[in-house]
Parts: sequence; C-alpha cells; structure tokens
Amino acid sequence: MKRVLVIGSYGNFGSFIVKELVKDKDIQVIIAGRSLEKANQLIDSIVKGGRGADHQPDAAQVDIHKHFPEALQQLKPDIVIHTSGPFQAQSYDVANACVDCGADYIDLADGREFVAGITELHEKAKQAGVTVISGASSVPCLTSAIVDYYIDEFTTLESLDYGITTAQKTTRGLATTAAILGYTGKAFNTLVNGKLTNIYGWQGLKARNFHPLGLRLLGYCDIPDLALFPERYPSVKTLRFYAGLEIKFIHLILWSLSWLVRMGLINNLRRSAPLLLKLSFLFDWLGSASSGFYMELSGKDNNGSEKSILFELVAHSGDGPYIPCMPAILLTKKLANGQIAEKGAYPCVDFISYDEYLSALGELDITWRVNG
Repeated sequence: MKRVLVIGSYGNFGSFIVKELVKDKDIQVIIAGRSLEKANQLIDSIVKGGRGADHQPDAAQVDIHKHFPEALQQLKPDIVIHTSGPFQAQSYDVANACVDCGADYIDLADGREFVAGITELHEKAKQAGVTVISGASSVPCLTSAIVDYYIDEFTTLESLDYGITTAQKTTRGLATTAAILGYTGKAFNTLVNGKLTNIYGWQGLKARNFHPLGLRLLGYCDIPDLALFPERYPSVKTLRFYAGLEIKFIHLILWSLSWLVRMGLINNLRRSAPLLLKLSFLFDWLGSASSGFYMELSGKDNNGSEKSILFELVAHSGDGPYIPCMPAILLTKKLANGQIAEKGAYPCVDFISYDEYLSALGELDITWRVNG
C-alpha cells in the first residue's frame, strides 16, 4: 500500500483527487494543507458521505513555505501530489524536497515556464530513482494526447487552434484566478505562421459557437503547450490557445482590464484576484454549469489536400473542473501499481493516452464528438 500525500487537498482540485484516490485499496491518502481543521472536515465528509474509502485518510498540517522537508521526513509519503498554486510564482522547492526524501512527485501546474523547466531536475530525480511529473492537467496532458492520437491522419500538421470556455456555476479557486490574472495584459510568445510572435493575455478577442452551449467569447491564454509543442510537433507553424468566461460582460470587463495592463496603467492584476473572484460569484444566477473545450487540428492529408479535425468536449453539471484532475489520479494509480518505469523529471506528456483519459471521464456528465 502506497502513502499518497495531497498538498492543498481540501481545495477545488485537491478534494476531487482525494475523493477518487480513497476508493483505491492500494493507496493510503494523507490529506494535507495549512489548516488541519479543514483537512479533518474533508475526512469527515468522506466518512459520512459513504464514499467507499478502503482506508480512512490521515490528516496532516503541512505548509510548503515552512519546514516542508521536515514534514516530508516525518510523514514518509511514497507519492506527493502538489495542487497548491498558482505555480507561475513558485520555485521547485517542493519537487526538490520530494526528490530528496525519495518520493515520486506530481503537480497540476499550468505555468508555462514552470512545466517546461521541470527537466532541470531530471538528473537529480533519475539518480534518486524517483519520478517527477509536472503539468498533470488538461494542458499539456489531454491536449498532447489528442494531437498524438490524430497526428497520423496528417502528412503535415500545420496548425493547432484550441481553447476552453468555463462555466459560471462551477467551483473556482483563488489560485487559478490569480494565475490567469497574473498574465492578463502581459506579453508572451507563440507560433504564428512559423514565427514566434508576441501576443497579450486575454486579448485576441473572438467569439466561438460551442455546441450546444451557444456563443462564448475567448481570449489568448498562456499555457505550457506554447513552450512544449513547437519542439514536439516541429511541422506546426501556428499555435493558439484561448480561454473564456461564460458571461460575456464579465469576459469583456477582463478584456478591458487587459488593455490597462498592456498600456502600463496597471502593473499586474494578480493582487486583485481575491476581490474579483468574490465579485464573480454575485453573477452565478446568470450562468450555467456547462463548460466546453475544442481543439482544431489543420494541415495536409496523404493526398496533399487541406484537412482538419475538430475535437469538441462539453461538460455539464459542473463537472468541467474535474477534467484537469484526471491526470493526477491516473498517474498516482500507475505509480502505485509500478506501471511507470521512467525515472527523472518530465512535463506531463506521453504518460496518459487519449483512450485512457477519455475513459476516465466516462462516469462524469461529459460528452465529446469528433468531426473530420
């Protein structure tokens, strides 16, 4: 039986991961965070909710910024899942501490440089005989799995255009909000017609019809794929990722604020995250619990003709936020069962296949379709 420490386990993503892992007879979950009270409350809800836990979870008070290596030495986990973002402003201290104590490490990072740079720990992790995986989330795990699944249908894959629209009536956390606001209005680069081109967070405003959700607004977002995919898929000349909010006027407010940042009138919106998040909940009555994702792959087929494949996914009943949690759950089970032989530090690509990912979503209120 493997001991799995989940950092930030009573948060939005962490609690879902915990509730799934406690069902596994080969895993002993340690619910960890700065609040021992909240950790015990989650344990009570699992026990009272009759979630079929094979082993009642343990609770631990853990702060990644204070005496974390000492906490690891005391708890002795086999696997650590790090869900406590935002990762854009973090170092690799948590991952390093896990390597030092011989624990495998998984995080849900969505920070571009954080995920792409995790390979700097590769030799250290390899020598320690542990596995370090960063970005165990929908990007780049699901997105790379989709591309890998369909790439053989193209002689040349030239363009990837994809994005996500969130549901207003779903749980959303401060860390994710702070991460998005941190690059709103800030410049970052992506491939456009074969050249690295600067674009700006939450700009590039466009409208897209998500079937059956209707018209949603989207804007540019910075994700690990923009750093990883040009090397992974060298034939791709244009790479764009978008994200959007369900309620159009809220999306437009953030778009307007992005211009103030771009013009230098506001330095950074991250400090506004608590206030803006609180205000956003006031408008839940105007929204739904349905979110969507699309990925359009374009290029040339075997006959040299233009070809495109459109993958679309829709999540209802507020299940959208659970999609990013699936890689951590699947990877933990694989590590616990000895199914991952690779030692070292890696971005989360090549570990979970298209079929594995979608099969894991089958019990949720999530559907998908493919055209092309």
